[in-house]
Amino acid sequence: MSPSSSTPDYAGDVGSAEAWEMLAQDPKVQLVDVRTQAEWNFVGLPDVESLGRRVHCIQWQDFPSGAPNPDFVSEVSNALTASGADKDTPVLFLCRSGARSRGAAMAMTRAGYQKAFNIGDGFEGNLDAERHRGTSSGWKAEWLPWKQS
Repeated sequence: MSPSSSTPDYAGDVGSAEAWEMLAQDPKVQLVDVRTQAEWNFVGLPDVESLGRRVHCIQWQDFPSGAPNPDFVSEVSNALTASGADKDTPVLFLCRSGARSRGAAMAMTRAGYQKAFNIGDGFEGNLDAERHRGTSSGWKAEWLPWKQS
């Protein structure tokens, strides 16, 4: 694991491809998708079933209000504990483009998770020249496994 950037606020940023490699190489690594239920349902989710894993889907913010989830840290902690993870387990946080997941990684670092990483390019990545996401960077653009309901 060599995060592309590191800060004392969290373990650092990794790209989607590096996140996939971390998940594939270490069965303890966990993935938390912090987007909203609407995004999970209509945009899609990373598919890590081939690695024998599941994605922990825990909203950082409520939809449609955008209000912060006051129970985020406890919900993530409970999900990680139920999966056999502890505060030394590497945890990857994912959102659309890396902003919300950065905040989530910081919050979990403050809660004692010292290996909280942000997937900096997100699920859909940055806007391309036509102002579309999912084509120039991110989980989808890297052609990593994902599914839609």
